[in-house]
Amino acid sequence: MSTPAFPVAVVGAGPAGLMAAERLAQAGLPVEVFDAMPSVGRKFLLAGKGGMNLTHSEPFDRFSSRYGQRRPHVEPLLRRFDADALRRWAAELGIDTFVGSSGRVFPTDMKAAPLLRAWLHRLRGLGVAFHMRHRWVGFDAAAPDAPPPALRFETPQGGTTVRARAVVLALGGASWPRLGSTGAWVPLLAGRGVDVAPLQPANCGFDVARATEDGATQEGWSDFLRGRFAGAPLKTVALRFEHGGRRFEQRGEFVLTEAGVEGSLVYAASSLLREAINEHGQAVPTLDLLPDRSADFVATELARPRGARSLSTHLKTRLHLDGAKAALLHELLPKSAFDTGAGTAALAAAIKALPLRLVRPRPIAEAISSAGGVRFEALDDATFGLRALPGVWCAGEMLDWEAPTGGYLLTACFASGVAAADGVLKALRAG
Repeated sequence: MSTPAFPVAVVGAGPAGLMAAERLAQAGLPVEVFDAMPSVGRKFLLAGKGGMNLTHSEPFDRFSSRYGQRRPHVEPLLRRFDADALRRWAAELGIDTFVGSSGRVFPTDMKAAPLLRAWLHRLRGLGVAFHMRHRWVGFDAAAPDAPPPALRFETPQGGTTVRARAVVLALGGASWPRLGSTGAWVPLLAGRGVDVAPLQPANCGFDVARATEDGATQEGWSDFLRGRFAGAPLKTVALRFEHGGRRFEQRGEFVLTEAGVEGSLVYAASSLLREAINEHGQAVPTLDLLPDRSADFVATELARPRGARSLSTHLKTRLHLDGAKAALLHELLPKSAFDTGAGTAALAAAIKALPLRLVRPRPIAEAISSAGGVRFEALDDATFGLRALPGVWCAGEMLDWEAPTGGYLLTACFASGVAAADGVLKALRAG
């Protein structure tokens, strides 16, 4: 391939952008990376603070099912660059990985920084140039119309315009905006005719509502629960929910917050819960507080004589149900459920299926990731480029897909960066 007069511009220095830059540079193209932040990979580094979960070891079919309704669009990307390819790529950088007990894949040192340093060393060795503190603010209308359109940036030294041979946008979604993913690109692309689905929180917590004794609905927890149990984990529970013909049922744990719930189990169900709230104004999953015990066992134990013991002591003694779990029962059930004169059947049933009313997801800035973005239907089937903007490609979280945590987010970001770069190469060879 002959060297073009202009470089390929990659806007966004996260995993998707850097992977696109690497693949393009390896093909012999001059590549320049632009990012609004002072340094690269800010969100990548923060995600690795608790242990850098790169990908997941489960079989491909199960892995690709994690992308839900967007599986038909994401699976072809994963076939180009799957979890095994990601592990091989890390090994080539000198980063060994291992499979944890949950099936998640981590670097042996559990850190993101060594991987990122090795990666940047490789990229610079390939001639990739980095321009930090360059915030993309749109296309230059005054520049020639030949694709791709010229890029406008704001920098500490003022505005600048960049003409590139091809453009890869990897600008992220709108979660963790302090790390650079602000979603400010949405009107810039929508204004040029690109079909963009609204950005929404994903892998997020939710606010709750509860019924008061007078039958009214009140948002948030009571002062008692908030004061005593905000931040408390609920371990070994199961969450069940159905919506639109889809069913979620999974064991895990979550955390009570000041306004509602968050944590891994809630994040895993967040897509379905959010869709129900969008349609009906609420989602009402049920919690099994004792998933290791059958309904019959719970009912039998509750029905045993308790003598002079209080019901709370009876719950703790017979079922080991106390702390945050017991408090949640009292929070969400009417007082009549604890009236021993009425029997214990209703309470036993609630322990196995406690309704939890969720009324809104937490703000997108608090979410781990975001849903929505550039729809796959806006991309050319042959090259993965934008139909409305010839010469421009998109990659990463700014595309309209979502996935649970567990390495699925990062893997799809890497894979989409590969797909965008391959599309650029295909288009340039054809041109």
